[in-house]
Amino acid sequence: MARPDLNLLVTLDVLLAEGSVARAAKRLRLSPSAMSRALSRLRETTGDPLLVRAGRGLVPTPRALELRAQVGRVVGDAEAILRPAERLDLARLDRSFTLGNSEGFVETFGPALIARVGREAPGVRLTFVTKPDRESTRLRDASVDLETGVIGPEIGPEVRTQALFRDRFIAAVRTGHPLAEREEPARLYANGRHIQVSRRGRDAGPLDDALQAAGIRRDIATTVGGFATALALARASDLVATVPERHTTAARAGMLSFALPFAMPEITVSLLWHPRLDADPAHRWLRGCVREACAG
Repeated sequence: MARPDLNLLVTLDVLLAEGSVARAAKRLRLSPSAMSRALSRLRETTGDPLLVRAGRGLVPTPRALELRAQVGRVVGDAEAILRPAERLDLARLDRSFTLGNSEGFVETFGPALIARVGREAPGVRLTFVTKPDRESTRLRDASVDLETGVIGPEIGPEVRTQALFRDRFIAAVRTGHPLAEREEPARLYANGRHIQVSRRGRDAGPLDDALQAAGIRRDIATTVGGFATALALARASDLVATVPERHTTAARAGMLSFALPFAMPEITVSLLWHPRLDADPAHRWLRGCVREACAG
């Protein structure tokens, strides 16, 4: 039996990440026809169509979904093996990293992270961008180097993850809220008007499912896209914001915060990165910096 062309692993990894012959060709700097020929060879080698047409796009077969995580790890490990081994010199490191974070993360953990990076590697620049969703597309296409957030079903199976901390939801209102002086927190929460947080503009979510189980229904006055916006509104009005506690420590300064009057599961905030950067010394150092900033 002839040995398979191992170069096809890189092509397969990119094809499964992009889900498009044209985008994969552009990423690998090949012509679309050359990429189509490579896909044909992959189909012949694996005995599976891998990507099939659905409308105007391509969707992966069950076999392709099984291979995606495995291929990503193999390619990442191969790149690490072939990369020249060198001792990381932080004092001379000249590099930029882009981090994708939810609202509140930078305000709360950014100062400690930036201070440490500045002390240890003054040539390193950090760019913080807001996460538009929980999908791992930006990790795959290298538009971000590292992300933090709650792991959901949208995260690709090849993405590496590590838990950073547990968080719980609490309520926050402005100091001097008219109900705060005469109502217990439970009644304040039940009787107050609320800010719903939804990146997709939904008027209900998991929080409202927990409320319904406790026999509570929120009077939602408005819906916003992030927790920082919700706190800004609550600080300037009599509305109640429900936010994750640790994520919003800095943004809640000077506000009245209290525990929710019903059971709500905690969330786990994790660190996420693509396996191609798993063995990169500078990236490994940065991951350690983020972990310690969150632990502090």
